[in-house]
Amino acid sequence: MEHRVADLDEVSLKIIAQLQEDGRRSYSAIAESVGLSDAAVRLRIKRLVDSGVVQVVAVTDPLQLGFARQAMLGIRVHRNAPGVAASLSALSEVSYLVHTAGVHDLLAEVVCASDEQLYDCLESIRNLEDVATIETSVYLKLHSSRYDWGAPAK
Repeated sequence: MEHRVADLDEVSLKIIAQLQEDGRRSYSAIAESVGLSDAAVRLRIKRLVDSGVVQVVAVTDPLQLGFARQAMLGIRVHRNAPGVAASLSALSEVSYLVHTAGVHDLLAEVVCASDEQLYDCLESIRNLEDVATIETSVYLKLHSSRYDWGAPAK
């Protein structure tokens, strides 16, 4: 798989930094900050979104939405990791999934409303063909969560 790196100029990086600080920031406020017109900023943000460089979304706190249990699952697979990954991606509890090199073939973050839902989710995963083992690390306390990678240093 070829890794594609976006060719971004300094102004685009500043726009991204503005959005990472506040995804609801107005075009006019961003324009004033980066020295462009509102229309130019609107066009640049559209290009960033259309190209997949940026997503503007609401990041929520699962605990405040009633999801009492989060966990990271380290999953080892017998043979068909892409097939297992496809099955995991279809589970509503899986919020993050990566194929890794190392001890685990896949890492999956799950967000569940209760211990019972987490148990049911783990059982569903255990029953997938080719899943060898699951190591579960239940989150006890979130210390840091950042979304500012790639933005220029202040």
